[in-house]
Amino acid sequence: MEEGNKMDFVCPLCNGIEEVNINCPICSVQMKDSGAIVNYLDDYSPYLSNDITQLVDGAPRSKCMHLFTCEKCQYDKRIQIDRVRI
Repeated sequence: MEEGNKMDFVCPLCNGIEEVNINCPICSVQMKDSGAIVNYLDDYSPYLSNDITQLVDGAPRSKCMHLFTCEKCQYDKRIQIDRVRI
């Protein structure tokens, strides 16, 4: 496969390709996607290569771990999002 034809797997939420609607199991309000867990590790983690950050979020390489937060009751939940091929 030529380098120009290389396909990558990316997180559809991180890249604005799609949205996921999840309701809070406590109060039923729609939860907010607060971003990928790796963005919370330290000040530089949002700027690191995916090859590095994919190894530390606890999810398989085919998934991106996101934090969803309920703005009403403050409940939060980690959700694994399937990466898609682009």
